[in-house]
Amino acid sequence: MTDTTQTTAEPVARDVIDLSPPAPAAPETGLTAIPEAEVARITDDVVAALKSVYDPEIPVDIYELGLIYQVDLEDDRTLKVEMTLTAPGCPVAGEMPGWIQEACDKVEGVERTEVTLTFDPPWTPDRMTDEARLQLNML
Repeated sequence: MTDTTQTTAEPVARDVIDLSPPAPAAPETGLTAIPEAEVARITDDVVAALKSVYDPEIPVDIYELGLIYQVDLEDDRTLKVEMTLTAPGCPVAGEMPGWIQEACDKVEGVERTEVTLTFDPPWTPDRMTDEARLQLNML
């Protein structure tokens, strides 16, 4: 006897299987997610703030130099910035994170800024934008 029953459900295609444990539930704090339009405005303002900070030895802002590795805005409006320097022995290593914090703290909608300095991965000139290369006559 031949089974002529057809299944109507199609298999679900999966590209990646996530084996990580589920994220813990966020505690009830009464905070709501920041509206998308406000996130877009804050993003533009943060980029402008980062572009106002210059490496004193290189006449290019830190954003175009590729010194900013990651920026996250938390629901409590804490801005977390991960950055590096052009070299671990940079003479302004102790000051530049403060400059970034001060510039980003001025952005409307940011309650506070936390700057983390990392050297992993180390900065290389490949991280610079074309604009930075043009300013430094490297194109």
